[in-house]
Amino acid sequence: MAEGDVVTMDKIVSLCKRRGFVFPSSEIYGGLGSSYDYGHYGVLLKNNVRNQWWRSMLQERDDVVALDSAIIQHPRTWEASGHLAGFTDPLVDCRTCKLRFREDHLAQSACGRKPSKHPGETPECDLTEARDFNLMFQTTIGPVQEEGSTVYLRPETAQGIFLNFKNYLQFSRKKPPFGIAQIGKSFRNEITTGNFIFRMREFEQMEMEFFVPPAEAQQWHQHWLSERMNWWTTLGLRPDHLRLRPHDADELSHYSSATSDVEYLFPIGWSELEGIANRGNFDLTQHAEFSGQKLEYVDTATGDRYIPHVIEPAAGVDRAMLAFLVDAYDEDEIEGEQRTVLRLHPTIAPVKVAVLPLVRKDGQPELATEIFRDLRERVQAEYDEGGAIGRRYRRQDEIGTPWAVTVDHQSLEDRTVTLRDRDSLTQVRIHIDELGEEIENRLRHPWRSPKLGA
Repeated sequence: MAEGDVVTMDKIVSLCKRRGFVFPSSEIYGGLGSSYDYGHYGVLLKNNVRNQWWRSMLQERDDVVALDSAIIQHPRTWEASGHLAGFTDPLVDCRTCKLRFREDHLAQSACGRKPSKHPGETPECDLTEARDFNLMFQTTIGPVQEEGSTVYLRPETAQGIFLNFKNYLQFSRKKPPFGIAQIGKSFRNEITTGNFIFRMREFEQMEMEFFVPPAEAQQWHQHWLSERMNWWTTLGLRPDHLRLRPHDADELSHYSSATSDVEYLFPIGWSELEGIANRGNFDLTQHAEFSGQKLEYVDTATGDRYIPHVIEPAAGVDRAMLAFLVDAYDEDEIEGEQRTVLRLHPTIAPVKVAVLPLVRKDGQPELATEIFRDLRERVQAEYDEGGAIGRRYRRQDEIGTPWAVTVDHQSLEDRTVTLRDRDSLTQVRIHIDELGEEIENRLRHPWRSPKLGA
């Protein structure tokens, strides 16, 4: 954890459950390991993260198109990609505590009998020899488990893009360099999960495959390294909590000539948020061989033909959400009371503005409801009239709402309200007719995390 940060994983987990961001899945049955359900504010936050990613890929560029491919694909897909033969982790069992561990993660795992020790460090530990464990979830198509009906839940979204490469050449009138982007669920039967929503068996990916002429691969890889780092900082992550770490030679996938990870300084230490890989032409070559289809680009003007190389920025929606929550978490003191606040970038905050009548009488709730109905046509807004005004402010602070509108006695006289800022706590009087435009202007204004200081 970075010096000066008050955030811990325990505080994030507690806040997420208390305020309806994330709940343990199947909780009434005791839960299911590393499975989580997203509550109301979690859904809103995830949608905002997704929307900003799509915006950066589609609205702000003219060389990327969208796709939503199937979760269950032809089983030959995974033969061609190498997942069926090589998508494995080294698994060891402890005969004593009956737990399973990744052999290469023993130094980060806790012994089942003595959590202060690592597996294999106590005399009671009895570990088996490591064996390969395939991470793909297997299922069957059809009513009978017969030969030929075995399929897999996709372990990554990328392969669906490669399978559709030929379709996009034909319909989209794109030519390299161009990208195909998608967001979707992937599934990996991880041996060891944990750290809340950081590592789960069911997770969501934001991936884009950018197809380029082979000679341009290196320069486009550099381009996407810069673009993706900028995306994270633009949405509020502190630059001193981000780094771009190139993979060492022994870390690279067999098909990659260069890969760098965008890493964030979580309370658990530096961990991957996104990988940007130069995948070469491995995937298209493999699928061409296994399918018998030509997956190449032909330049009709010159007659040149080639299999494009691929640059892949691949990020996790769940990890992104966790990073934004961790980076935004803060505590301060107001009039002798401790406040927990999420200093989220207003663009991704689940709720943009809360409308609060000071009291539940004298016509204030009616005017506040009128304001709320107008604002929700423009932005995600919330109405709250329950409890003391200070407590309502605290509730909104904890879910990261950047602004709160308070209707009071003066509002009934001159149709002005108080607009409160979450971070500075400043309050200004503004006419109701100007409120919507003011909030939209503030949303467009550049934002910098108050945690960075002056």
